[in-house]
Amino acid sequence: MIFVSIATYRDPQLVPTMEDCIAKARQPERLRFGICWQHDPKKDTLPFRNDDCFRILAVDWRESKGACWARSEVMKLWRGEDWFLQVDSHCRFAWDWDAKLLDEMGQTGSAKPILSTYASPFTPGGDEVLVDGPLQMVFQGFTEDGIPHMKPLAIADWQNLTKPRRARFLSAGFMFAQGTFVEEIGYDPELYFLGEETAMTLRAFTSGYDLFHPQETIVWHDYGRSTAPKHWGDHTEHTEDKAGLVWHELDLRSKEKVLRLLAGQPVESYGLGSARSLEEYEAYAGLSFNLRKAQDYTVRGGEPPNPEAAADWAGQIFPWMVRITFDRAALPAAALDDPEFWYVGVKDESGAEIYRQDIPQSQLAKLPSGESKIVLVCEFESGAIPAAWTVWPVSRSLGWLNRIEGTLGDEDYAIVLEDDTE
Repeated sequence: MIFVSIATYRDPQLVPTMEDCIAKARQPERLRFGICWQHDPKKDTLPFRNDDCFRILAVDWRESKGACWARSEVMKLWRGEDWFLQVDSHCRFAWDWDAKLLDEMGQTGSAKPILSTYASPFTPGGDEVLVDGPLQMVFQGFTEDGIPHMKPLAIADWQNLTKPRRARFLSAGFMFAQGTFVEEIGYDPELYFLGEETAMTLRAFTSGYDLFHPQETIVWHDYGRSTAPKHWGDHTEHTEDKAGLVWHELDLRSKEKVLRLLAGQPVESYGLGSARSLEEYEAYAGLSFNLRKAQDYTVRGGEPPNPEAAADWAGQIFPWMVRITFDRAALPAAALDDPEFWYVGVKDESGAEIYRQDIPQSQLAKLPSGESKIVLVCEFESGAIPAAWTVWPVSRSLGWLNRIEGTLGDEDYAIVLEDDTE
């Protein structure tokens, strides 16, 4: 049996997700669903409620405490099924996805494997296009608080893979493990959003689990959802009839706990395991949480475990400032008139991406409108020399537009030196 965990928040894609999951399974009779249905009791209805295959926890959205709390509640509905699948409520599935996941678990050669990644993108409605090409999770940077965050990256030459690829991180939106994962690891209801996947990764790895990315696309995810209700948009000081803390209070408490985990400090519940150490994970992933540094092999998305590095490797990672300058006229019209965001990337001399930022519409609106040149300043850390850049706009109505690219001259980048006068 496979227990399918779905935490859904005011999401009209829940039913299409469940229907697709069932329709494309090779053995749908072996599926059991656990759903935390955070909804409006006065407006929303849900089929399947009288079917024993569906265990549904109905929650008024005003009483929700966030995604991690909801996922923790779903785990309480697990009844000893052999396998555990956690997905978001706006997904689509490959044909025979259940058989494929079980086959890939066997191919890992691990006694305690987890398959997980950022699911490939799709747009719901009409003729839904599900494009093959599995993604991996790659380190993107540290937040100001020091919490790692990740980005999706295509797995090169994935057609020639013969088994799942080793991974550094787990994705909360698509994760497949043995059912005992529910008892051994569980889900921390005190976490909120940022740091959720890092905490889960560390807890699983230090408990002896091995992390893998699937070798083919098995789940697709709707990443658009610009108009969909979000917990942090609903649970503010101005929300009427809300219960409990507002979102930023939950988020602050969550980040404090994640930072204690990153520092190897004990926490009251849902702490690190004892099968491996935090230091073993840092060596495996090529990261230093204390110094907030990542090895170039990690930034490029090389398959872990990382090659053995010199003890002073962090000292070879430098802070860079890069200035990207281009003509406003080079942009497609929709990049300025109807932007969702701009992807901005910097590559090294080998063509490997060493920096990425998605600039949202709110920041793009602050760009000077009367200038013929647009200047974007990027700050990041890398052991590689910046060499080229890409700006790839995304329109709200048209999607991805034509990209523009260029090379960096010596005057366009510099290492940022610490101020020695203080």
